[in-house]
Amino acid sequence: QSPSGPRAADTASMDAILAALYDVISGPAGQKRDWDRMRALFVDGGRLIAIGKKPTGEFVQRMMTVEDYIRTSGPFLEEKGFFEREIARRVEKFGGVVHVFSTYDGRIKADDPKPFVRGVNSIQLMNDGKRWWIVTVYWQAESPDNPLPDEYLK
Repeated sequence: QSPSGPRAADTASMDAILAALYDVISGPAGQKRDWDRMRALFVDGGRLIAIGKKPTGEFVQRMMTVEDYIRTSGPFLEEKGFFEREIARRVEKFGGVVHVFSTYDGRIKADDPKPFVRGVNSIQLMNDGKRWWIVTVYWQAESPDNPLPDEYLK
């Protein structure tokens, strides 16, 4: 798959932009990702925020711009391989505010029998009347002391 940059079809619907988000970061080891395509999904100033837990029990966040994410996560994704997919979704809407609770799983190889990670992406979207945009992706991975509840797996 050669880099292609922005794609109008990626932003034509809520389903399309969510599919594009998962698709653009996924691929086998050695495959370059289409980072221009990813950039085109986000509003100016869009953020990606990872939540983690310190050994002391405190939650910490790592806030990234799209460029930060590409710089810090890109090399791992391209070197090791990574396939993330949505396994469940809940959507809330009010006017121009759209919130998607998107449960995901991740595998190193697409055909791995079991995911090595699962969690929830809290994704804020907007439609400006012409296309869909990602405003924020805020996520936390499942852990032994914080398993995914059944309601987020349907």
